[in-house]
Amino acid sequence: MSEIEFGLDTFGGVTSDVQGRPLPHPQVIRDLVEDAVVADQLGLDFFGVGEHHRPDFAVSSPEMVLAAIASRTERIRLGSAVTVLSSDDPVRVFERFATLDAVSNGRAEIVAGRGSFIESFPLFGYDLRDYEILFEEKLGLLAALLKEEPVTWEGTTRASLTDQRVYPTTSKGLRAWVGVGGSPESVVRTARHGFGLFLAIIGGAPARFAPYIDLFERARDELGIPHRPVAVHSPGLVANTDEQARALVRDGWFAMRERMGRERGWPTPSPGDFDREIDTGSFYVGSPETVAAKLARTLRTLKVDRFDLKYDQPVQHADQLRSITLYGEKVVPMVKDMLAGTPVAS
Repeated sequence: MSEIEFGLDTFGGVTSDVQGRPLPHPQVIRDLVEDAVVADQLGLDFFGVGEHHRPDFAVSSPEMVLAAIASRTERIRLGSAVTVLSSDDPVRVFERFATLDAVSNGRAEIVAGRGSFIESFPLFGYDLRDYEILFEEKLGLLAALLKEEPVTWEGTTRASLTDQRVYPTTSKGLRAWVGVGGSPESVVRTARHGFGLFLAIIGGAPARFAPYIDLFERARDELGIPHRPVAVHSPGLVANTDEQARALVRDGWFAMRERMGRERGWPTPSPGDFDREIDTGSFYVGSPETVAAKLARTLRTLKVDRFDLKYDQPVQHADQLRSITLYGEKVVPMVKDMLAGTPVAS
C-alpha cells in the first residue's frame, strides 16, 4: 500500500424504524447490502462484515452477505470483521473466502479473530476452557493454508492433515489479517504467522495503541517477516452537524454500554464518558469537518495503512446511509488533504 486506505465495517447491528422499533434481521441484512453498494460508488476501499450469533446483530454468516455484495459491486475490497476463527474450521474458512475471491474477481480478505462475544463457542460445541489453544492452533493452520501448497499439520483441536491440498485455488492469494484488541502477545503472534495487524480501537485515546504498532514492526523485523499492513477499526457516525450527530447516537450508545455492562461487569456509563469518548477517545462522531480533523490527528499519530469506520450505530438506516455518504464524499477527501505531505506507512 502506498497511501492510506479508507473503509467501513459493520456488525450488522439491528437498526430501528421511525417509531424506534427494531427492524427484523432480514431487512437489516438487505439494508447492509445496499450500504456496501453505496460505499463502492463512493470509491471507498474496503467493506467489512462481522460475525455474531446474538439477537442484536443480524449477520451470522459474513461470507454469504459478502457474496451478495460482490454481485452488486465492482471495485471495493470485501472481508470479514471478524471471522471468529476459534469456533470455526480453518479449512472451511479458507474454502469460503477463496470462493468469495473468485466471485468478486480477487477482492476478498480474511480478518480472523477470537471475537468479542462468546456465543459461538457453546453454539458450535467448543469449550471456553480451550479458548487460547483453539485460536493458537487454528491460526497456525490458516497461515499454512494461505500458502496454497500441500499442508501437513497436527494439533489437538481438529483432525490432522498430511500433504493435503485445499480448493478452490485463488489467482493471486488472499490478503489476511488478525483482529487484535490490544494485547502484546496477540500482536507478536500476528507477526509470527505473517498476517496483517487489524487493531480494534473502540475506546480511549488512539495514541495508546502506537506502542502495539511499534511492537508489531519490531517483531516482524526480528522474525524476518516481510512488511505486513496495519489497519485500525473504530466506531463513529457522521451527520450534518456535531449536535445532530451526538443526538442521534447518544441514547443508543448508553443502551449498548449498559447492556454490555450487565454482561461483562462494566460500570454504569456517565454523560461524561460519552462526551469524553467523542472529544478525546475513539468515537468518531460529529460533522464532516469535526470527524475529518479528529481522524487526521489519529492518522498522524498511528502508522497505519487503512482506517475503517464502524458505521453501524443503533440508529435508523437512513441515518447510517447518510453517515456513509458524508464519510465518502466529505470526510475522506478532507482527511487526504490534511495529510498531504505527511509520511504514511509504506
